[in-house]
Amino acid sequence: MNRDKDTHILPSDVFSPEQLQDLYQRIVDSGALGRSRIYAALLEYLLKSAGNGRSPKEIEIAIDVLGRGSDFDVSKDSVVRVYIHQLRKRLDTYYRKHEREASHHIIIPKGEYTIAAVPTQAAASSGSHYVTDDHGYSGQTSENRPPRSRLAITLMSVLIVLLALNVIIMSWPQPDSDASLSTATRIDPQVAEHPVWSTILNDELPILVVMGDYYIFGELDEYGRIGRMVRDFNINSRRDLNTLFLNDSTMIDQYIDLDMTYMPEGSAYALAQITPILHSSGKPVEVTMMSRLSTHDLRKNHVIYIGYVSAMDKLHNLYFAASGLQVGRTYDELYNKDSQAFYTSDAGLPEQGQAFRDMGLLATFPAAQGNQFLIVAGTRDAGLMHAAQAVASTESLQQVDNALSLSSERGQASHEALFEVFGMDRMNFDANLLYTREIDPRQVWGNAPTSTR
Repeated sequence: MNRDKDTHILPSDVFSPEQLQDLYQRIVDSGALGRSRIYAALLEYLLKSAGNGRSPKEIEIAIDVLGRGSDFDVSKDSVVRVYIHQLRKRLDTYYRKHEREASHHIIIPKGEYTIAAVPTQAAASSGSHYVTDDHGYSGQTSENRPPRSRLAITLMSVLIVLLALNVIIMSWPQPDSDASLSTATRIDPQVAEHPVWSTILNDELPILVVMGDYYIFGELDEYGRIGRMVRDFNINSRRDLNTLFLNDSTMIDQYIDLDMTYMPEGSAYALAQITPILHSSGKPVEVTMMSRLSTHDLRKNHVIYIGYVSAMDKLHNLYFAASGLQVGRTYDELYNKDSQAFYTSDAGLPEQGQAFRDMGLLATFPAAQGNQFLIVAGTRDAGLMHAAQAVASTESLQQVDNALSLSSERGQASHEALFEVFGMDRMNFDANLLYTREIDPRQVWGNAPTSTR
């Protein structure tokens, strides 16, 4: 357990076992932990672990406190981190309202799953000022901003992204207009003629662009107000949240549907790169969110996915069933099944102005109904933006073909490519082709049925 030795102290060095038990009971009796029994159980568990000189792992908390099974995947489910974050906030709330004159407070240090004691004067600087979701996005908590104000700002951010996408879509000229010809001439005709695109552009099937989004819902505080917004990889739609409520009715008092999703910043840029190519065909193009995609949509359209690897949802099993890659320990990591190499993005870690490495993914494969799937993805923004640049570049498409010894005269495209992308401040500056492999479409449709969500 990493601690600032000047402030963070083992609780047993400050409190006797009896004093800790009394403190625990006072916190529970105060109502600061809210109505859910989970927070009391979690606090008791962390206090006992600290008393034994150990810091439990995330999986241990999931199993011992939250009742999850041994197959619980901490890389895909943020429920432990959510509860830890909320307990940290509730301890802060307790000390703001009670025991202000106490010589020491107990806190949950940032990034840890344990209890520490701190002198009262140091506790203020150890409080929770920022929340970070399970994919690296941060924002101020309700301690620093009233819930309604914070909600309004987040809503505005989502609306701005959606507005940007609508502007891109609405700016497409009609196929029979003079502007249409102008737009079409701005793209390299060899790109549209490449097998990756020609199968999609040169028939009568409509095109559906699917934007990878993240469903978020509200968490209610003890007063029934929206205290924060939560992203959980196991809850990807309103239907998933309702299923949670059906399985555990106590969750209705804790969470609320906001009918809200968000997308990464790189998505709008990626769509803008691909828009001229799609428009050059004169075919109808629709845009939808992954959270609203149906299985029927996958059968009647050419499908182009744009977004993070972690937001592929209904396409995840389809693609990775036949891919030579699989998601590693987190969605920032891809694993090569053949070479056993790990390709890891550190784009979520650097400070502003610090260089990083990201991953950009391109994959295309046909479906049994004659439609084509094209995946333009990244582990983070820089990777996503480069993947979009690559699929719109004759040079990059030819580079992939050469690596696979593919003929430009072949039929439907079916392969994947991974780019190592170097960038700074969420922007991509350079990239290397890291990995290529042909995809057997029979493995896609034989091994991985689509979601009915």
